[in-house]
Amino acid sequence: MSAALTAKSLGLDSPAAIVQTDVLIIGAGLAGLSTALALPKSLNITILSKAALEVCSSHYAQGGIAASLDKEDSVADHIADTLIAGAGLCDANNTSRILSAGQQAVQWLCEQGVPFTQIPQEDNAEPVTKLQTELQTADLHLTKEGGHGCRRVAHADDATGRHIMEALTIKAQNAANITILPYHEALSLLTDSDNQCQGAQVFDHNNQRQLTFCSRAVVLASGGMGQLFKRASAPNVCVGDGVMMAWQVGCRLANLEFIQFHPTGLALDDSSFLISEALRGEGGRLYCPQTGKRFMLDVDKRAELAPRDIVARAIAEQINKNGLGYVNLDVSHLPAEFLQEHFPQIYQTLLELGIDITTDPIPVAPTAHYSCGGVVTDANGVTDVAGLYAAGEVAYTGLHGANRLASNSLLECVVVGRNIAADLPRYLAAIETLETTLPHANLNKFIHDTWIAPTLKDSQRITLPSSTEYESYTNDNVNINADTTGITAELKALMTSHMGITRDAQQLEQALLQIQQWQQQLNCYDSNQLSIYNKDNATILNELPYFQLARQLQLATLVIQSAYQRYESRGGHYRQDYPHLASTPRTSVIAPLSKLREADKTGSREGGIDWLLQPIIDDTEARMVNTVANI
Repeated sequence: MSAALTAKSLGLDSPAAIVQTDVLIIGAGLAGLSTALALPKSLNITILSKAALEVCSSHYAQGGIAASLDKEDSVADHIADTLIAGAGLCDANNTSRILSAGQQAVQWLCEQGVPFTQIPQEDNAEPVTKLQTELQTADLHLTKEGGHGCRRVAHADDATGRHIMEALTIKAQNAANITILPYHEALSLLTDSDNQCQGAQVFDHNNQRQLTFCSRAVVLASGGMGQLFKRASAPNVCVGDGVMMAWQVGCRLANLEFIQFHPTGLALDDSSFLISEALRGEGGRLYCPQTGKRFMLDVDKRAELAPRDIVARAIAEQINKNGLGYVNLDVSHLPAEFLQEHFPQIYQTLLELGIDITTDPIPVAPTAHYSCGGVVTDANGVTDVAGLYAAGEVAYTGLHGANRLASNSLLECVVVGRNIAADLPRYLAAIETLETTLPHANLNKFIHDTWIAPTLKDSQRITLPSSTEYESYTNDNVNINADTTGITAELKALMTSHMGITRDAQQLEQALLQIQQWQQQLNCYDSNQLSIYNKDNATILNELPYFQLARQLQLATLVIQSAYQRYESRGGHYRQDYPHLASTPRTSVIAPLSKLREADKTGSREGGIDWLLQPIIDDTEARMVNTVANI
C-alpha cells in the first residue's frame, strides 16, 4: 500500500467497512495497471486483485505484443491481417483506432521500464548499454506469429507478460495515489437510481469480511472465462465473473461463443503451460506422432502460421485420428543456442519435465485460451452503464472478431487502458458540473447525454429464457449440501467436451439440460438473487462457493445459448452441423438482464419459461434444429 493511501485513509479500519476512492479498478492485470498508471495523479485509485498479484493471464502471456514497428511494416497491413483473422466480425473503426496506437503503446511500455528483447548487435559493433526507460521501439527485436504477414511482435524473451507485469506492478506500488489490494474479490457492482456505476461489493479474503467500495467511476479489468474449461491457459481466477457483474447491472454482452483455443498447450498430465506461438514463428513444425507427417502443409498454405482457429482444429482432428491425446511440435532442426537464448523459460521448464526441445519433440494439444467476446465497449472502454469502463479480456471492442490475431490482446489492454485514462477525467468533470448546476430530476438525462453508449452494427439478439426463472431463488433455500467442487469439475469437463473446438446442436442441447439439473441441485437459477450482502461475514464466507458456482452455471448457459443460436461456422466457432459461413456476418448480442426482465413484465417477449432457441443467422441454406422446450 502506498504511503499516501493508508488503511485509515481508505476507511478499511472502519466498523462499517465502507471504503471511499475516486476510481475503483477491478483487476490487477495489464489492462488495470495500464489504466491506473495513465490516470491523473490527482485521483485516488484503488486496484482490486482477486488473488496474489501474479495470478492473472497477463502475467503468463509468453509471445509478446503486436504493433507495426518495423520500417517495412504498416498499420494498414496490421489492420488487414487482423480483419482476415477476425473472419468478418471485427469492428473496423475500433480495430483501426486500437492498432493505430500500437507504436505509442509499446513506447509507453518501454518508458515504464519493460525489458524488451533488443535487436542483436553485429559482431563487430561497439557494445551499447541503454537503460530500459531509454529504449525506443526501433531498438526492439521482433518475432512473427500466426496470421501476421511479417515480423511484428515485440517481446521480452519468451516471458513477455511476466516482464511487463513486474515493471508495471513496481510502478503502481510506488505511486502515491494508487493502492493495490490483493485477495479482494468483487462480488457485484453498485449503481444508483440513475444507473450510474458507483462502486462494488467486495469480499476481503485476507480478513474474511465484506467491504463496500464507493467510487466516482469503476474500471472492469477482471479477465476472461478460461476456467469454465478443463484444459485452460488462464489461472483459476478467470471464471468470467466480471462479464456477469456487468450484465447484471445493464451491459450488453457480445460474441460469447467465440472462445479461442491456443493450438499448442503442453499435453503433459494436467499442465496449463503454453508452448508459445513464437516457436512456430521461428520455424517450429507440427507432426503426427504415428506417421511423422507434417500435416499442416495439407491444411493451409500458411502451414503452422495459419490463424489459431485453423491450426487448433487441424490438431484436434489429428488427435481424434491417432487417439494419443497430442501431436508433436518439433524445433530440434533449429540451432540449440538460438532456442536456449530466445526461449529460455520454455527450454528450462520443459527440461525439468524431461523434454529437451533442442533434441526432443514437444507433445502439444489445444487448450482454452482467450475469450474474443465480452462486455460491449467502444475503443475508449465505455460500456452501456454510465461510470463503468471495461478493458482487456472481459471487454468486447470488436478488435478480435471471430478469432483473435496472435499478440493483439496485450496491445488492446494497453491502448484501451490508456484511452480510459484519457476519457475518465472528462466524465468526472462533466458529472461534477452537472451535479452542481442541475436539479436531480434533470440529472439522469444529462448524464446519459454525457455518457454515449457504444453502438454495434449488423448484430442479432440471442433469445434467452423468461426472467421468471431467474426470480425463483431466495437465499433462504440454498442447498448447502450441494457438491460445489464436484459440480465445478463436471462443468469444466462438460464445457470441454460439448462446447469445445467443434460443437453441434445435439451436444449443446445436452449441455443445457445438464446445466439446468445442476442449477436445480443448487435451488437457484441466477446468482444475482443470492442475497449474501446483508449477512454476517461467517455466513457470507460459507455461502460464497454457491454464489460463485451459480454465476458460473449462468454464464455457461449464456455461452452455450450463443453457440447454439449461431447456425454457421466462423473463426473460433465451428459447428459440425453447419460447417459453412452464413451470407451475412453478424455479432451475437445478449441484452442486459434488466432489459430481459422489463420485457417479461410488459409481455413484449415471447416464450414464458421455455428455452427459445432461434438462429441468429438468417440464411436460406441453414436448416432449423428442433426447439428445446419446457426444460
